[in-house]
Amino acid sequence: MALCAAEAISQLQDRSSARRRSAAKRLRKLGDPSAGPALLEALKNEVRDSRTWETQYQMTMALGTCGSLSDLSYLRDLVLRRETLHAVHSAGGDAIVRLSYMEHSHTEAIRWCLSTGNETVVGGALQAVAMLRLVLDQETVTNVLDFVESRSPHDGIYFWPAVAAAGWTGQRVHDFLTVCVSGPRSDVVEAATNSLAGNYGTYRPL
Repeated sequence: MALCAAEAISQLQDRSSARRRSAAKRLRKLGDPSAGPALLEALKNEVRDSRTWETQYQMTMALGTCGSLSDLSYLRDLVLRRETLHAVHSAGGDAIVRLSYMEHSHTEAIRWCLSTGNETVVGGALQAVAMLRLVLDQETVTNVLDFVESRSPHDGIYFWPAVAAAGWTGQRVHDFLTVCVSGPRSDVVEAATNSLAGNYGTYRPL
């Protein structure tokens, strides 16, 4: 039987990393704001151990669905730390956009992620954009595509903007997707083909 929110919150303190991870995944799915404070404290403890990257990822993603704007300061600090794990950079970018979206300030959040210059943080942010099906203003779309197109088409950062672009408009977007369709990565080709057809596809983050 699936854990209820209270049980999952309690399990965040379990000695087993696998059980803590399972609890975080359950809370991520539930999206219960009452779990936010417990998730924040659990994440602060978890990031001390570099061996538990999967658990850290799920806790960060769960904070994105259960947390509040007050958690943004910690998340931004976390993704800027040199020692923060790759997986947490990705989840952090996603969570920052999701929490900002609650207050309709996702545009600023996306630009902040771009300003870090960290491809993994930006990739996470664009993952959230795609999953939330956010329609961005033309200036933000231009900023995103400027960042992405300055990287190699072999780079995985092309994938989530290719998915998200299903909800964007303009010649620049069409040109970007056209390039993606003829690119070297099959996952990006599929995403871009779907977007050109106005279809977001059925992609899901881990």
